[in-house]
Amino acid sequence: MEKQDNPKGEEFRDHLATLTEEGKRKWVYPKKPKGRFHNARLIVAYLLLAILFGVPFIKVNGHPLMLFDILGRKFILFGIAFGPQDFHLIVLTIISLVVFVFLFTVVFGRLWCGWTCPQTIFMEMLFRKIEYFIEGDANKQRALNKAPWTTEKILKKTTKHVIFAILAFLIANALLAWIIGIDGVYELASKPISSVMGKFTAMIIFSGVIYFFYAYFREQVCTLICPYGRLQGVMLDQNSIVIAYDYKRGEPRGKIRKGQEQKYGDCIDCHMCVDVCPTGIDIRDGTQLECVNCTACIDACDTVMTKIKRPKGLIRFASKEEIETGVRKIFTPRAIGYTVVLVLLLALDTFMLTTRSDFELSIVRTAGLLSQEQPGNKISNLYDFDIANKTFKDLPAKLELVGVKGEIKVVDGDLDVKPNSVAKGKFLVILPAEEVKRISIPIKIAVKNQDKVIDVIQTNFLGRIKRKNKK
Repeated sequence: MEKQDNPKGEEFRDHLATLTEEGKRKWVYPKKPKGRFHNARLIVAYLLLAILFGVPFIKVNGHPLMLFDILGRKFILFGIAFGPQDFHLIVLTIISLVVFVFLFTVVFGRLWCGWTCPQTIFMEMLFRKIEYFIEGDANKQRALNKAPWTTEKILKKTTKHVIFAILAFLIANALLAWIIGIDGVYELASKPISSVMGKFTAMIIFSGVIYFFYAYFREQVCTLICPYGRLQGVMLDQNSIVIAYDYKRGEPRGKIRKGQEQKYGDCIDCHMCVDVCPTGIDIRDGTQLECVNCTACIDACDTVMTKIKRPKGLIRFASKEEIETGVRKIFTPRAIGYTVVLVLLLALDTFMLTTRSDFELSIVRTAGLLSQEQPGNKISNLYDFDIANKTFKDLPAKLELVGVKGEIKVVDGDLDVKPNSVAKGKFLVILPAEEVKRISIPIKIAVKNQDKVIDVIQTNFLGRIKRKNKK
C-alpha cells in the first residue's frame, strides 16, 4: 500500500523531535529554565531528594522506616513489617497505585513526569544544573562541543563527568539503601568485596546505569524506554488537562513592529518555548508523547508575554476542550469512574491493613493418618502447625486444648518463632479414650504467647474406628 503523507503541519508526528530524518540522534541543548513554575518544581524536587537520601537513615525500634527487599521477600512500610504472607496486600496496593496513575493522567495529563518522576528530577534538578554551572547555558554548551580539544575543554568535560560519576554512585547507594537497608550499605562499604560480591555487583550496575542515563541517554529514557509516555495516548481525552498552546489566541504568528497595525495573534514566534524544552519539541504543534509537562515552556512564554505587554497563559495548563470552548471540565464520566474505583480500592486497602494480624496461624490434622492408640487407654492424632511471626519480636508460642481434657505434645519443630519468620512442625493431641465418644469430634486449640491467647483454631479429632468381627 502506498504511504499517505500527513496533512500539512503534521509532519512532526512522523518522527521523534530528537531524531533526524536519517534516524540519527539530535542532541538537545535546552536553555536554562526560570520562572514561577520552575521555582515550585525546585521545592518539590529537593523535598523528594531529601526523602530519597534521608529516609533510609530513619529507624523505628532499630528497624528501617521503609524497606523493599524484593529478593529477600521482606518489606517494611512506615515501620510495619510485611512478609510473603502479606503478598495479597502488596499486590492490592500496587493495583491501587496503577489506578491512581491512570486517574491522575486522565484528569491532569503527565504531571507525574514533570514534577515527581525520578528520571526528570535527577536530570533537570541535579545533572543539568551541574552542566549549566560548569559549561554554561545552551549556546555555550553547543559552542564548547563544537570547539577543538583545548585544555579548557578537557578540564570542563573531565570535571563534569567525574561529578556525574560521583552523583550516580551516591544515587545508586541511596536506592540500594531502600532495598537492603542502610546497615547493608555500611556492610558493603566496610567488608572485603569478596564477602559482599552480590551487593557490590548490584551497586556497580546501579551506578553504571544511572551514569549512562544522565550523561548520555537523557530524554531518550522518556521517549524510548518508559511505557508511560506511550500509554498517555490511550488515557488522555479532550478534557484532560495538559500543557497546551492556545492557538486561538496565538495564531497567526508574527513579529510585533512599532507603528504597524497589529494583524497577528499573541505568539510572536520567538521560539523560546522550543529553546527551553528538555525533550526538543515545539509545544505549539499540540500534545506529543515527548512532552513531560515540565512547564519550562510556560515560564518562558509568560516571560515573553510580560515583556510585550500581553496577558500570560498563551501556553498554560488547559484541555483541548477548554481551548476550543473556554469551558474547563474536570469531572468527566471517565474521571468519575476511575475515582470511584480508586476510593473502593483505598477503602479495601485501609480495611485490610487495619485488620491485619501480627501473626498468621494454621493448624490442620496430618492428612492420610488415622488415630493412634497410646498407653493408658488414650488416643492421639497427629497435626501440622504453621505459625508466621510478622513482628520484630520473638514469639514463644504455646498450644493448649480448650474445653476438653487431654494434652499436646510437640514431636517436630519449635514453637519459639523468630522475628519475621515462620515456624513449622508437628504435634500430637492426646485425649483419654472416654473423651472420644464419636468417630470425629470437634476440638479447639488455643495458641498463647506469654499467657495471652493469640488465636483459637478449631479442627477435628478422629476417634477409634470400630471394626466388625468376621464370623
